Amino acid sequence: MKKKSIGRREKVSFPDFGIKNIDAKIDTGAYTSSIYCSEIQEIDGVLHCRFLDKGYKAYNKKHYVLDSYIITTIKSSNGITEQRFKITTNMKFGSKIYIVELTLTDRVDMKYPVLLGRKFLRGKFIVDVSKTYKLKKSKK
Repeated sequence: MKKKSIGRREKVSFPDFGIKNIDAKIDTGAYTSSIYCSEIQEIDGVLHCRFLDKGYKAYNKKHYVLDSYIITTIKSSNGITEQRFKITTNMKFGSKIYIVELTLTDRVDMKYPVLLGRKFLRGKFIVDVSKTYKLKKSKK
């Protein structure tokens, strides 16, 4: 399979959550992918959260209830480990829909609400760090 060239920053959408065209940082230094999530609470085996916040145009104020998730351990670049919730969902990336695993984290201090790591990128993409937004939206 031929690998598609992408830039260091791309637009992504999450159709299952009604989130469209938000910025994603392509991070070959990170293994896992993550999305900005707030008000994360596990209550009686069900996860409650909100994606993004009012600082993002795509913020839809919706409260989500997720019953399919796991808890995983993430090690940051500075060596600190933390427990995070991880979900699997559909992500529109360019004109294709991919299944992606995302850890849920408060990225309020981060410039980009989504980070795409090596686990998702491997075997499918080559990153051209001199470019941004190389993928075009589907014309459909």
